[in-house]
Amino acid sequence: MVWFLIGAIFLVGLWGIMNKANMIKKVMALSIANSAVILLFIYYGSFSGDTAPIEGTSARMVDPLPQALMLTAIVVGICVVALALVLVYRLYLKFGTLDMRRIEKKAWELHD
Repeated sequence: MVWFLIGAIFLVGLWGIMNKANMIKKVMALSIANSAVILLFIYYGSFSGDTAPIEGTSARMVDPLPQALMLTAIVVGICVVALALVLVYRLYLKFGTLDMRRIEKKAWELHD
């Protein structure tokens, strides 16, 4: 069941990246797809009944590596979204629109 939910979230993000013309919506969709991948890794990095890795216990423990890597992935994802928003802002200042089709058309006009 969780596979389908995470897959659906990822597909929503992928659909937004491919089908939306507004650059802000594309960045939001990229963030949604990134969140789905992080959810997938966190889900498979934890198991029911396991405890946190604390010294002095002999219980079965959760591997902390996937959680640490996903914290890093969250930070990298935030940085990617911030950089993408700055680039979108620069495109808006140059072309006066956030619509990808209009930006392409104006870029070709400037190129010719």
